[in-house]
Amino acid sequence: MDLIPNLVTNLLVLSFSIAVDSPMEANRITILAISILDKFQMASSTLICDTQPWKELEAHAEDVKKTHLRDLLSDDERSRSMVVEFDGIQLDYSRQQATLETREKLFKLAEVASLKEKINRMYNGEHINSTENRSVLHVALRAPRDAVIQNDGNNVVPDVWNVLDKIKEFSERVRSGSWVGATGKELKDVVAVGIGGSFLGPLFVHTALQTDPEAIESARGRQLRFLANVDPIDVARNITGLNPETTLVVIVSKTFTTAETMLNARTLREWISSALGSSAVAKHMVAVSTNLTLVEKFGIDPNNAFAFWDWVGGRYSVCSAVGVLPLSLQYGFSVIEKFLKGASSIDQHMYSEQFERNLPVLLGLLSVWNVSFLGYPARAILPYSQALEKFAPHIQQVSMESNGKGVSIDGVPLPFEAGEIDFGEPGTNGQHSFYQLIHQGRVIPCDFIGVVKSQQPVYLSGEVVSNHDELMSNFFAQPDALAYGKTSEQLQKENVPPHLVPHKTFSGNRPSLSLLLPSLNAYNIGQLLAIYEHRIAVEGFIWGINSFDQWGVELGKSLATQVRKQLNASRTKGEPVQGFNFSTTAMLTRYLQASADVPADLPTRLPQI
Repeated sequence: MDLIPNLVTNLLVLSFSIAVDSPMEANRITILAISILDKFQMASSTLICDTQPWKELEAHAEDVKKTHLRDLLSDDERSRSMVVEFDGIQLDYSRQQATLETREKLFKLAEVASLKEKINRMYNGEHINSTENRSVLHVALRAPRDAVIQNDGNNVVPDVWNVLDKIKEFSERVRSGSWVGATGKELKDVVAVGIGGSFLGPLFVHTALQTDPEAIESARGRQLRFLANVDPIDVARNITGLNPETTLVVIVSKTFTTAETMLNARTLREWISSALGSSAVAKHMVAVSTNLTLVEKFGIDPNNAFAFWDWVGGRYSVCSAVGVLPLSLQYGFSVIEKFLKGASSIDQHMYSEQFERNLPVLLGLLSVWNVSFLGYPARAILPYSQALEKFAPHIQQVSMESNGKGVSIDGVPLPFEAGEIDFGEPGTNGQHSFYQLIHQGRVIPCDFIGVVKSQQPVYLSGEVVSNHDELMSNFFAQPDALAYGKTSEQLQKENVPPHLVPHKTFSGNRPSLSLLLPSLNAYNIGQLLAIYEHRIAVEGFIWGINSFDQWGVELGKSLATQVRKQLNASRTKGEPVQGFNFSTTAMLTRYLQASADVPADLPTRLPQI
């Protein structure tokens, strides 16, 4: 085992000794040594699937597959032990295809995967995002003011609170009318321009708060919109009905170079400038960015830029200025601070609670069980609250961008599938959409999310139950329908015609879990977000992948740059399409011919509805 490291050491010594006389040769030897070391480390890395607990779970899964959920649910002691509560939230995972033995084996897997150590490393600010050499500290974004969370030896919490205090002061000035637009009118409308995590997370929280009574009162008379898609239709929809005189634009881009975001930002700058003059930009546009040079060059006062840090991944940034600034402008900082406190409560729970009662850990381990051992690649997120209609789209990104990986954190190709396909829709809408597949087609584990108290309760005289009770009746019924199913014997006793029995039979044995929240205020919304963020991290820690980079988004963007150059050259110089494969060449040529009426010099023209 020492042969390779010794060889590498000898090569490096040789490289150093000849560096003065033969620098190019020394460089080649150094590169060779590094290459050998990389390959050695990759070959010597232990994958989680090579461990004994993993192999035991594989064998155990074959036994569990032979047991129906009807039988598992008949064991009251088992079911009772699979209900966990924390801070008003109840998790029931008794409808998972899992036994008490399964749970113990998953805990052993967590132990051999060093789950606790990896959690500690994340909270301690170690550079667990190894491919980008960064810490992963979204927990610091919602930490109490007196907390200590280190990054490279520095406590980052004071920096976080400096930005939060700045957001509070600025949002209060705008909301009170002491900060006004170029013509002296109050800025009642906000358009947040961003994409990916700069959009999906804040949109989820905004949508969830829109019907919360406290948030409604705080947002009265104000509008918040999100512009993400570079499609001009999205621009048109976002500016329709808005007056530039009363609109504030928040541009969210860490580097201030993201192609889609900056094109949309320039479009809204033109919208404001054409109506109010170029000097109005400084009063109507602010930034969430770390590139103050480009912020100023764009026309925004750097003092009106709000910072965040490279230890915050985009999909984990809703608790940074990315989300807190536009949400505070809409709802007031006091409401959003409750959201941050809710997330912080789960952060502390995740860090300190034993695995047996740790909500994110249990959820993460169960997801690994479903994906890697039972062979279910997808997960349906089914919130029984219309306020959570944007929750599943946000978790799609957090989950699939984090864990959609094919190699281990050491770069070793995985011999198993990691990550899962996330999708969802609020109940009961989803029941009339894709539940048919879930009940009688593919087996897809389901997350049912319910709320005890509705944000907007309705009681109609003469009705058997309230509107919320009707909704929650489905929340409680659907997991049992999936678990128990309906047998042909039951159908025959109901005198169902024989030719319909196969069509009306439900096999059951379809796993789900239920999360019940006490209400859906800002605090609870923060809790829900953090539960899923940490659940996804747990999955990645077990699989041994890097859940905090996203190289998969880069290739398509770089190829789009080539297409962009070709479009410009063809429109302005008449150059033929070249340098692409046959299919792309033919399609691009067709596109250019069919859109020949687009002027080559592209004069400014804003979208209209």
